[in-house]
Amino acid sequence: MELQMTNSNFDVEGNKQPWYGSNTSCVSEKSRDESVMFQSRDPIIKQNDLKSKKISAHDAETKGIHGHGIPVEHPTSYLETLMHVFKGNVGSGIFAMGDAMKNAGIILGPIVVVLLGVICVHCQHILLQTARTLCERHQIKMTPDFAETVELCFEKGPPRIQRTSKVMRKIVNVFLCITQLGFCCVYFVFISENIKQVLDYYGYNIGVHILMIIIFIPILLPCLVRNLKYLAPFSTLANVLMISGIVIVLYYSSQDLPSLDQRRYIADIDRIPLFFGTAVFAFEGIGLVLPLQNEMKEPDNFVKPLGVLNVGMTIVTCLYVSVGFLSYLRFGEEIKGSVTLNLPKEEVLYQSVKIVISLGILLTYALQLYIVVGIMWPSVQKIVGGKKYPVLSELAFRTSLVILTFVLAEAIPFLNLFISLVGAVSSTAIALIIPPILELITRFTNEELTPSVIVKDVFIILLGVLGTVTGGFESIKSIVNAFGKTS
Repeated sequence: MELQMTNSNFDVEGNKQPWYGSNTSCVSEKSRDESVMFQSRDPIIKQNDLKSKKISAHDAETKGIHGHGIPVEHPTSYLETLMHVFKGNVGSGIFAMGDAMKNAGIILGPIVVVLLGVICVHCQHILLQTARTLCERHQIKMTPDFAETVELCFEKGPPRIQRTSKVMRKIVNVFLCITQLGFCCVYFVFISENIKQVLDYYGYNIGVHILMIIIFIPILLPCLVRNLKYLAPFSTLANVLMISGIVIVLYYSSQDLPSLDQRRYIADIDRIPLFFGTAVFAFEGIGLVLPLQNEMKEPDNFVKPLGVLNVGMTIVTCLYVSVGFLSYLRFGEEIKGSVTLNLPKEEVLYQSVKIVISLGILLTYALQLYIVVGIMWPSVQKIVGGKKYPVLSELAFRTSLVILTFVLAEAIPFLNLFISLVGAVSSTAIALIIPPILELITRFTNEELTPSVIVKDVFIILLGVLGTVTGGFESIKSIVNAFGKTS
């Protein structure tokens, strides 16, 4: 999709391409007027009902405006948005925090997780402020999504970088897709390894690769649901299952704790890059902040000092530190890529937890893939056609994505290393590198750039680049070594 600009707003009505990130699926020209779009609280809204509604500048600044430039029919409250922030940031990565702490040390690990949390939240604030500044300065009455904010920032920036605006939007979308597909690959490995432990105890010795084949169909079927409305119940159930699993994991990890001096305070320097990748992987919600703010009754409450973003991410960071610290302290060097694999194999309660969490992750898979489909399918449809059979074509594309993540998971069945690799390469780029670049460009364009902002943003960018290079290198090296040991 190309951004089409008028003097005051994006040409949503004139743009024939689906709006990335929110449109539920591709629709044919014949059925376009009857298509549907997604909101978090009221998933289905008919376009015909909305075309006649005008958006005033006052509404755009004070009321929830959807990413399509459409007023939200049922905007979310503070508490509802807080739950969405929790849901968007707490996934399989939280159970890998113990392994992350092992690669950093029992003292260094929690400190760096908190610092990374602060930096990631600051970058999310940068993204929100950049989008708001661009909208106000150029009189845009709706808020663009992440990739569109990047394109608009470069397009309205210094002349030398304006021609790269569309390329930068595509780069961000590529990183977003890599990150989401990485999550999906991790989910295949996570589910298979946890189920294998339970089956092994009862004498069913089935390999992880075979289990991935078995769970392929249960994972695929929800992904064929094109309307996000029907995935909402799965999301709610997944939240309940995940919260239950986290509570039980925290309970078990807090039993019979050894003293701190039995654990390494600071890990070896060559293991810290692996920690960095896993930790950044856990802070996975930057792509959600713009749509979540847009759908609030009072969007300003999202960014206040005690707003949804700060409160929600404080809770999330505390959970990361708690699960990581307790699980590493409890299991030490024996901690696995997911702490669920360290739970007792013989007790029914902990067997149930592994199944419950695996089911929660399985139900989340379709939601993660949904973002990728929303970004990729319009471009893929241009290349392969598919207007004659739009539904069949899209279902085939969805199936191919699931097959792709399945093949990648089969090829690299090392959960902890896969998490670190995805986190170091793609998650770091969109969470730590892109936002400060946007701030530098925006402030330079508006003649508001100060030495302190330059130092701060350059530091964050260098931190992200260093983490990407070292974390990616160490992850790939560790994966190669792991294959060497198994061969």
